[in-house]
Amino acid sequence: MSTATRLPHWDMTTVYPSLESPEFVNAFRSIVDRIDAVTAFFDERGIDRQDASQVDETSVSSFETATSELAALVEDLNTVYVYVSCFVSTDSRDDTAQARLSELQQHFVRVTLLDTRFTAWIGSLNSDALITRSDVARQLAYIVRRARIEAAHMMSPAEESLSAELNLSAGTAWSKLHGNLSSQLAVNVRTEDGDDTRPMSVVRNMAYDSDREVRRAAYDAEVSTWKDNALPLAAALNSIKGQTNTLARRRGWGTALDVALFENRIDRQTLDTMLAAARESFPDFRRYLRAKAGALGLERLAWYDLFAPVNADTRSWEFEEARDFLLDQFGSYSDRLRRFASRAFEERWIDAEPRPGKRDGAYCVSLRGEESRVLANFRPTYDGMSTLAHELGHGYHNFNLANQPFLLRTAPMTLAETASIFCETIVREAALQRAGREEQISILEASIQSNCQVVVDIVSRFLFEQEVCERRQQRELSVDELNEIMLRSQRQTYGDGLNESVLHPYMWAVKGHYYSVARPFYNFPYMFGLLFGLGLYARYRQDPDEFRRSYDELLSSTGTADVAELTGRFGIDVTTPDFWQASLDIIRHDIERFEQLISRNND
Repeated sequence: MSTATRLPHWDMTTVYPSLESPEFVNAFRSIVDRIDAVTAFFDERGIDRQDASQVDETSVSSFETATSELAALVEDLNTVYVYVSCFVSTDSRDDTAQARLSELQQHFVRVTLLDTRFTAWIGSLNSDALITRSDVARQLAYIVRRARIEAAHMMSPAEESLSAELNLSAGTAWSKLHGNLSSQLAVNVRTEDGDDTRPMSVVRNMAYDSDREVRRAAYDAEVSTWKDNALPLAAALNSIKGQTNTLARRRGWGTALDVALFENRIDRQTLDTMLAAARESFPDFRRYLRAKAGALGLERLAWYDLFAPVNADTRSWEFEEARDFLLDQFGSYSDRLRRFASRAFEERWIDAEPRPGKRDGAYCVSLRGEESRVLANFRPTYDGMSTLAHELGHGYHNFNLANQPFLLRTAPMTLAETASIFCETIVREAALQRAGREEQISILEASIQSNCQVVVDIVSRFLFEQEVCERRQQRELSVDELNEIMLRSQRQTYGDGLNESVLHPYMWAVKGHYYSVARPFYNFPYMFGLLFGLGLYARYRQDPDEFRRSYDELLSSTGTADVAELTGRFGIDVTTPDFWQASLDIIRHDIERFEQLISRNND
């Protein structure tokens, strides 16, 4: 039996039997009814933007009831929304799921408006007085104080309402176009046996093939297919960035980046400090790229060589073997982490098989309570296993957040990668200890390769989005202009580590992260998460017992404070260059070790 036939699909029947089952229909109808009820309560109590209001018994009662009702509604809505989205993610051709998702999005707008009204109303209250008089507000103090800032950056109630409603046929629609179009692309690839049509996700996985001609053919076919479909994707990107700029301006933010910084709970100084440290590491990553080129017998890597295995006989990690290894290594950290991961496998929270209509890449999403769902496109390699460890780390973060009130079960993107990077690093270090020289090279290369993407490529994506947002304020950008900006960004970051004549001008079409109005600059938080996670692992190695005592508390607290304040509670200062340099030093050490192993192989 082939690996593909054994790969699991996730089980969604534990939530509802099917999208057409009475249980799902009733849950959907119940949410609509509750939206009506909460809306009526908001209207009755005048929960909306007001002039500065006194905090009295009535306002405290309204706040506590509104908080309870809105949180319960959003929690149930999230479960239904994720349930439906899981069907779309694994098969974008599922017309029933697409129809339910479209219906749900209509109601999602109404809940967004309730949340906007609630935030605007809290912002009109004296936050300190509310926190003093209400136990609920005291528990949610961070949210109450943050609401005051958010309220100051809101348009009028009528404008916010119109914006939310129009977003369905604007940003959300353009994002949906990108997701559906990119997941359904059929790519004509030239192989030894003739032309073959394959899904885009399968073709992109061919970038990991050991045969350079296979990689080159896949790259040529992929770029050609993106080129053929670039016009609607450019229209989507232009529209989304135009909407993002307009909303940022109308809400009183300086730029879309300012919105992203607020949403990610960091300031510009912290971002600039991290980016400066990243740029200082580029020469080290270029050394790695040159060493990899040498190991492959190449003068310089082309774009399609970035993910090439450096050893032709790289060890295979079948899914069952990867599962067992992950459980063993998670158990070496704590029984609690192992039990969580075991539950994810046993209860079929993971969808691992690549197939037509399924979206590319991997993600983890909180479904309900302690449960998450993990999407992967598993390959029987170390990288495939590492990706599972990464996504299960996200699930463990969700698991720890589950003990918080629903409104505090959040993590800004800057901290959302904390547990995933930590779990990934546990597995990497264990694999290295057990590996011979050839396998060590493969494991180190897979790790550094991933880190190169999160540091070097993320900066290229940041530079791309920054320039697109700036230029989009004047006019729309053509496909050729988007390609030029993408290539310029890649040259500035990869430098002489890659063959500058064979880059990827259509990465703006590939990456779904660009196609979100709600999350502009959906890139730099990944770098923050990587380096923060590596820094935490270094602390774990220094004092394992002390680290274990505070780690789960850190994960469960990510919705309770801005990043600098929260990390400061645990003795970490993310505002200084030293923290970022120390994390990057871990990667530098790996690069040096990789170079030494490669050099010994060549001797």
